[in-house]
Amino acid sequence: MNLFKQYASYAFGAFGHDAFYATLSTYFPIFVTSVLFTGHANSAKMIGTVSAMLVIIRLIEIAFDPMIGGVVDNTRTRWGKFKPWLFCGGLISAVALMLIFTSLGGLADSNDLAYLIVFGIVFVILDIFYSFKDISLWSMLPALSVDSATRTKFGTVGRFGSTLGAQGVIIVVMPLVYFFSQKFSGATGQTQTRAGWFGFATVIAIVSFLGALAITLGTKEQKNLLRENTKKTRLRDVFKAIGENDQLMWLGLSYFMFAFGYVVTNSLLLYYFRYVIGNAGAYSIVGVITAILGVISVVLFPFMVKLLTRQGVYIGGIAVMVIGYIIFLFSGTNVTSVLVGVAFYFFPYPMVFLAALMTITDSVEYGQWKNGTRNESVTLSVRPLIDKLAGAFANGVVMLAALQSGMTGNAKPSDISASGLLQFKMFIFYIPVILIILAAIIYFTKIKLTEKEHAKIVKELETKLKAEKAAGKKIGD
Repeated sequence: MNLFKQYASYAFGAFGHDAFYATLSTYFPIFVTSVLFTGHANSAKMIGTVSAMLVIIRLIEIAFDPMIGGVVDNTRTRWGKFKPWLFCGGLISAVALMLIFTSLGGLADSNDLAYLIVFGIVFVILDIFYSFKDISLWSMLPALSVDSATRTKFGTVGRFGSTLGAQGVIIVVMPLVYFFSQKFSGATGQTQTRAGWFGFATVIAIVSFLGALAITLGTKEQKNLLRENTKKTRLRDVFKAIGENDQLMWLGLSYFMFAFGYVVTNSLLLYYFRYVIGNAGAYSIVGVITAILGVISVVLFPFMVKLLTRQGVYIGGIAVMVIGYIIFLFSGTNVTSVLVGVAFYFFPYPMVFLAALMTITDSVEYGQWKNGTRNESVTLSVRPLIDKLAGAFANGVVMLAALQSGMTGNAKPSDISASGLLQFKMFIFYIPVILIILAAIIYFTKIKLTEKEHAKIVKELETKLKAEKAAGKKIGD
């Protein structure tokens, strides 16, 4: 299959996938705190309960992610092992996303308990099928090529698409919410309604499914000697494959701290523009800036890796992000200064993500070399597992920050107390900075799986497997 077609399909699939993820992790909590329970007699209680449910459901489901990876690894169909899950997961999670951006047939207004029960069921279904799609999409990387350079290209175009998807949502979220609020609810100005948020979620759900369809039809798994050396993964071997891969474990810890810090800040940005600056409409500018910088960052990644190595990109990128946080911290309500801080802290993010993703991808061969078994989806399930874990905690933190700071409903900047603003800054600035610095320290001290080390491991594996295959033929003769 034409490589350009595969790159384009993978990029569009990642575009829709990260647009979905941004909508779920960043904007669903805003929908809940801003409009879902406005005017509800027990709004604070319901927001707190939904927040707790999000965290608990995702934490429980996360424990099953490696097993989902095992199911994908054991899948054998004429379309390969990834595509059936991409298609089904994309369709079902898209429908579920639209449902959670509603009052579930009026239950949010008329029956609190019924709403919570139905919401819990829908969200569990969404999370499970999103996990199948997420794990399948990113664990395709080692199946598309065994060569680190080609993998880097697939990872780069994938991140190119996902960056545009995630940052594109920032650009369109408020215009779409306002448009559909006016179209379906007769609202005026910057008034937000449930119908407006539902219209926005519907657009994202459709784009997400079309992306999954593009990957299903436009990519091809590579067949080679290394991938033939794959055994059926037993349930008891799933966690063993992860636990015995020390490089995967250390990278996982580092990336969790990085992702947690980043998602918390990113999820609270709209609150900052709405409740601190008092201009939610200006938030769209963030999307324009980050989309442009994201494209530049992704394009630069292969060159930066050659110049600095993955370790240099990961640690250096975090150093630049810290500078951005410092600028942001002292910006106050100055929109220009805030945008400069956002630019600094966002620009390295796609590169840091790609450095982590490529290290995880290369740990497939590292685990095969160390333990004698190749586990593609199980190994690659660690990255989405960590993202969801970070997202689950971040959802809880965001709703807690909103409640503690008084940033709910129709509150204005003048309604936010000094202590509330201080607590908000702790959540959006101080905690994330500490987390990403710790992430850099762990990567620097514990990750030894460099590009050169991976190439050496691949060569050793190929030599070993060729010798075993030759020996097997001789015995058969």
